[in-house]
Amino acid sequence: MIIRKSPEEIERIADAGRVLARCLNMLRNKARAGVTTGELDEAAERFIRSQDAEPAFKGYRGFPGSICASPNSMVVHGIPGPYALRRGDILSLDVGVVMDGWVADAAVTVPIGRVSQAAGRLLAATRAALFEAVDQCRAGNRLGDVSHAVERRIEADGFAVIRSLVGHGIGRDMHEDPQIPNFGQPGTGPVLEEGMVLAVEPMVNVGDHEIRVAGDGWSVYSRDGSLAAHFEHTVAIGPEGPRILTPWHLEEERGSRSEAGLAASGSR
Repeated sequence: MIIRKSPEEIERIADAGRVLARCLNMLRNKARAGVTTGELDEAAERFIRSQDAEPAFKGYRGFPGSICASPNSMVVHGIPGPYALRRGDILSLDVGVVMDGWVADAAVTVPIGRVSQAAGRLLAATRAALFEAVDQCRAGNRLGDVSHAVERRIEADGFAVIRSLVGHGIGRDMHEDPQIPNFGQPGTGPVLEEGMVLAVEPMVNVGDHEIRVAGDGWSVYSRDGSLAAHFEHTVAIGPEGPRILTPWHLEEERGSRSEAGLAASGSR
C-alpha cells in the first residue's frame, strides 16, 4: 500500500530534508585525500544531532554507522571506518535524517581530487539520470515512467543500471511501498498520485550490472570490480509537479558560487 502524505506531513519531511542537504554539503567539502570515512561519519552525526534531528541509519537493522560511505567499486551500504580517501577515488555518501518522526533520505557521489575520465562520465550520467527520473514524478504518470527514465539515460551513456537494488517510498518509515526499480517500461506500474513521497536513487556500474555483498553483510560491490555511483533525492508528488525535499543540489550550487566568488576576489 502506497501511503499518501498530507501537505503538512510533506512539510515535516522537507524539514528533515533541509538538514540532510546541509549535511551532505558539509560532507562533500570535508571529503578529501587523507580523511577517513569514519571521520566523515562522526562529522555527520555531530551535525545532524546539532539540528535536533537523528541519523536515520544508525542502528537501523543493526547498521553501525550514521551514514553509508562507499568508495569506488562499492555501490552502497559501506560501513564508515578506517578507510582513508585517496586522490582519484570516488565516494558515495548516503545519509538519512529523522526529524519529529519523519524521514528523509538522499545520496551523492563525489570525486576526491582529479578522477579518471570514466569516473567523471559515470558521475555525470548517474546524476543526470536522477534528475530525469525526478522529472517523471508527476501525478498521472506511472511508476514505470520513473524507472524507465533512469534506464534510458544510463544505457544511452554506456553504463549498467543495477537491477537488484531499488528506490522506495518513504515517510514515517525509512522503507515504504512502492519499490522503485531503476529499469522498466514506461506506462506501466502504479499510477502516481499527489501526496506520494518517493526516494528515487539510481545506482549504476561502469561494467556489468551484477553485484555482490561483502562478508560484513552490508557493503555491496560491483561484482566485476568496476566503479559504481549512487545519487538520490526524496521527492514529493505535488499539485504542480515534483518537489525535491532534499535539496542538496541547491547547497552544491551555492557552494560553487561561493568558491567562484573567492577565486575572483583572489585574482584581483
